[in-house]
Amino acid sequence: MGCSLWLSSLVCATLLSLTGCRHSAPIAIAVVPRTCGDMLWEPEHGGAQKAAFETGARLYWNAPTREDDVDGQIALVQRISSENYQGLVLAPDQSRALITPVRRAMQHGLSVVIVGSPLPVPPGDRLSYILNDEQEGGRLAGQRLGTILHGQGSVAILGIDSDIAGIVLRAKSLEQFLATHYPNIHILKMVGSFNLPHEQQVAAETFKAHPDLDAVVTLTSTSTVGVVSALASMLPAHPIHIIAFDPDSNLGFDSANLDSVVIEDTRKMGADAVQLITAKLHGATVPAVTFLEPVLVLRQNLNNPQVQELFSRDWRPEPIQRAWRVPQ
Repeated sequence: MGCSLWLSSLVCATLLSLTGCRHSAPIAIAVVPRTCGDMLWEPEHGGAQKAAFETGARLYWNAPTREDDVDGQIALVQRISSENYQGLVLAPDQSRALITPVRRAMQHGLSVVIVGSPLPVPPGDRLSYILNDEQEGGRLAGQRLGTILHGQGSVAILGIDSDIAGIVLRAKSLEQFLATHYPNIHILKMVGSFNLPHEQQVAAETFKAHPDLDAVVTLTSTSTVGVVSALASMLPAHPIHIIAFDPDSNLGFDSANLDSVVIEDTRKMGADAVQLITAKLHGATVPAVTFLEPVLVLRQNLNNPQVQELFSRDWRPEPIQRAWRVPQ
């Protein structure tokens, strides 16, 4: 049984077993993505809001305006911890810097679900994880590279950010997959960040120093924008394929160089996290760690309903009333 279906059934059974829920105040859950307003994290808002409506929870959504605003995210988590919330869903902007704020949130009684990329903190009574399967993401990107390069050539991996554990893992997974299955594809690795001017400079210098590159894998939305901008200002002697992770809201397949995108299912993360917190606060036993598989999006499958759902920000409830919704 899938995680969402399992959680829905669990919430159903839990809520129906309660006798005083009709007059109780709704559970208040704060959802804090890495940033807001982009293609990666706005679907999480849609999934979380829809699940909140269906479970009767009250949802608060807020985030820094930039993914590199770690201090802003820390301040937001600290404020939420001091207010009247019972749950927190967090996609951390940095692995180590958010450890203390998350621990303080749990000390204040909040049930916390970390989504996307993990913290170096083990799960426990108040901490669960719903993570992107970075191993699978690396495999998807590696398999696509092997296909478009016919098993040989050179590729640069850009955007390796040591502050985000998930990004480091996807880079390692990609490198290991290529070494095992496509040893004739040569790899160049470049450190990155969420700072766009830095990523543009890194991309431009990489293309200048390595004019023979056949492909680029960009591990973040920022590195993708940097690469597309760099290629737009130059005339490469041959096509350079781009495989991008976590696309920016302003980036589609308009760039001729963009071959494919590996996208996290943040919509499902948001929905599952809200359901998990609701179930946990009603005394149910919930999974400590759940992995969700990313999806490889190509021009050929971009308009498939299953793919379009990944980018959907729609949180409207289904017309059929669910039996386990909290009574009003």
